[in-house]
Amino acid sequence: MGFSDELRKTFADMWDREQKHPFVTGIGDGSLELDKFRYYMRQDYLFLIDFCRAISLAVAKTADVQDMGWFAKLLHETLNTEMALHISFCQDFGITEAELLATEPSPTTLAYTRHLLQTGYSAGIGEIASSILPCSWGYAEIGQMLADKGAPESQPLYGRWIEMYSTPEFAELAEWLRSFIDRIAEGCSSAELLRMEHVFRTSSHYEYKFWDAAFHMEQWPV
Repeated sequence: MGFSDELRKTFADMWDREQKHPFVTGIGDGSLELDKFRYYMRQDYLFLIDFCRAISLAVAKTADVQDMGWFAKLLHETLNTEMALHISFCQDFGITEAELLATEPSPTTLAYTRHLLQTGYSAGIGEIASSILPCSWGYAEIGQMLADKGAPESQPLYGRWIEMYSTPEFAELAEWLRSFIDRIAEGCSSAELLRMEHVFRTSSHYEYKFWDAAFHMEQWPV
């Protein structure tokens, strides 16, 4: 069992709770209120901008050229395919690109992205990869889980979202990221592995909080 499998097993309860969150299940059965999904799409757009910055730092700190290419592929997929989907969704909901760009990050969005960027700037490649894995791998699992249950006929927009995150290309990138972390972990000290586990756990916490913040349409205090 590789290090990524060990991380997944250690925090299985946390991931199971995330996948059973009413926001996630509401996408799957079409019952999620559209206002909550609109809120999520706007916040996720902001999140993806800084997620791309974190991936860019991974490109810069990766020694192997082939690994740089894979991180660049992940960056391209996120920066273009996912971003295009978000803009398209917002247009469907009547949200202009100008309104999207004017969106302020929620407390959870700001905290999660600061965690990723702080890791990206201050840590090594093993920790950076471990910090972005819960998002990449988690969405691939959720997308496939919901696709296996069948897209909701009552809400085709949610079906498009499920289709995006259940594609073989998206799963391939998550699988590569896992294999990269497994390779890196083989040469790490116990202290380095603990730091990788710590950032993975923190990002897993934020993945749950991100769904929860969207479900409750989190706002800043006055």
